[in-house]
Amino acid sequence: MTRSTAPAQDLTLDEAGALAPLVTPAQAAAAVAAGAVLVDVRSDAGRATTGALPGATVVDRYAVDDAFDLAAAARAVPVVSVDTPVVVVCGSVRGSGPVAAALREKGFTNVVHVEGGAPAWKDAGLPVDQVPSDDTPGVPA
Repeated sequence: MTRSTAPAQDLTLDEAGALAPLVTPAQAAAAVAAGAVLVDVRSDAGRATTGALPGATVVDRYAVDDAFDLAAAARAVPVVSVDTPVVVVCGSVRGSGPVAAALREKGFTNVVHVEGGAPAWKDAGLPVDQVPSDDTPGVPA
């Protein structure tokens, strides 16, 4: 059985960060540029607040097993083997840590998560797309 991918609200940031290897936003972006799969496990509200990460595959944190099922022809994430590099991002390490740890337990060998999550990605000046909403003037929803 795979570890829970629920946010680790009961863990400190240090404990959640230690669930799987942490990388800086710049290191994450470099890994993605080199071919790693960027996986965004934030909620719709989280993406609306901070913005969408261009090129990221959005995965429901509670459906990670199905999304990363290598035997499924219609898996959600473009991974081809357990050696495919994967970068997990959430709103914080409390969200990404459990998902990255679950993937490592599932046998994925090259999984990291982003220190500071999507807010740190944005603060580092890395690309972020505005997520249209019904109340954004001039932006179709």
